[in-house]
Amino acid sequence: MEEKKLVVITMKENKSAIIVGAGLVGSLWAVYLSKAGYKVTIYERRSDIRKAEISAGKSINLALSTRGWKALDTVNVGDEIREIAIPMYGRTMHDVEGNLTYQPYGKEGEAIYSVSRGGVNARMMDIAEKVGKAEIHYNVECIDADTKKGTVQLKRKTTGETFEAKADVVFAADGAFSAVRYHAFQKLDRFNFSQQYIADGYRELLLPALANGDYPMDKNSLHIWPRGRFMLIALANEDGSFTCTLFMPHEGGENAFDKVNTKEEVDSFFRTTFPDFYQMMPNVADAWEDHPLSSLAIMRSFPWHDGKFALMGDAAHATVPFYGQGMNGGFEDCTVMWELMQKHNENWEKVFEEYSQLRKPDGDALQDLSLYNYHVMRDFVADPKFLLQKKIEAKFAKLYPEKWMPLYSMVTFSDIRYSVALETGNRQDKIMKEVLELPNIEANWDSEDVMNTILEKI
Repeated sequence: MEEKKLVVITMKENKSAIIVGAGLVGSLWAVYLSKAGYKVTIYERRSDIRKAEISAGKSINLALSTRGWKALDTVNVGDEIREIAIPMYGRTMHDVEGNLTYQPYGKEGEAIYSVSRGGVNARMMDIAEKVGKAEIHYNVECIDADTKKGTVQLKRKTTGETFEAKADVVFAADGAFSAVRYHAFQKLDRFNFSQQYIADGYRELLLPALANGDYPMDKNSLHIWPRGRFMLIALANEDGSFTCTLFMPHEGGENAFDKVNTKEEVDSFFRTTFPDFYQMMPNVADAWEDHPLSSLAIMRSFPWHDGKFALMGDAAHATVPFYGQGMNGGFEDCTVMWELMQKHNENWEKVFEEYSQLRKPDGDALQDLSLYNYHVMRDFVADPKFLLQKKIEAKFAKLYPEKWMPLYSMVTFSDIRYSVALETGNRQDKIMKEVLELPNIEANWDSEDVMNTILEKI
């Protein structure tokens, strides 16, 4: 379609902000900016997902934890999300024989919360409009940007019209494949960017509710079928169903997506590899093509700001989903940016400079933690030594909470910086590996001697 004449839109309000991307982070950040008195306009490439049917299982369910709740509660919108969140107090491992092993996530009562990505995104858009008074323009894609001038070049996908929008500050919250980052930041001198695809992909499946509407498994648990080099996970939805995700190498080895193509291959794979899941969903082969095979990548970049622009969420630090921290980390960007706005009295040059310097090490640490936790989930959770280590850690942390917090708890149930959590976790893991080499540790793991040995090593 022929492009129409350029139209220039400049916001007349005293303080104006543009957000590119109406996803989870963009929608939440609009509320923060509105609270600070900004007129917020959001441009979103996609159509309004609230006008489409959002079915459970459309994408990997998300796990909200402490950092995410803190960001939501800071602007008093957490309770609206709690209405659609299901607590998960631990993980349930399913072995090949169908035996179950349960491992609590934290202390009694601590939980992470399963939310549907589509459901929470729709709710966040409502919140951005109602609480944040934001205007959201859909089917508008960013085709260029000028970070120094604070302008974005935009195109209406429905008409082909191009126009320019300008604001005091602009935030790119447009995801892992950020158009703002691509068109503006990646053309800047000394801007570092890398993307790393991991060898594994994922495919989603929807395990339906039972005929009477009940859940086929415990809804308050994250279910994992760990199989060494690959795994299946399941998180509950509000309607009694589970969103299930199979993570597996794209190719190579005995078990890979390139070996599972026909209905017969799918049926045989699930019947032999996940027999208890197969009993719950014997028609799994029929649902195999309902969702596409997708890739997983880590995107690293720096700096996260230039001129009047800043990158937030996946646009700055996209990660893989294995620690359940992608959304939480993006929401924490909002918390950090908000605190810096107060600290520097909205001197955006200072805010952005410190945001990049302060937050970058945490973005890198989150990505490293996410890769590490994939090995934990697919392999270590079935390892007796790993489970013993967790028991020892839990007992010691209960006895000396001021001296020891397990890595998972630091990441999930606190707002300790990701970089500090990673460094502390590595140090603690070294101590635990030495403790596991003690004579007869399997029998004496909870003895006073073992606890004193850890105390001496700290």
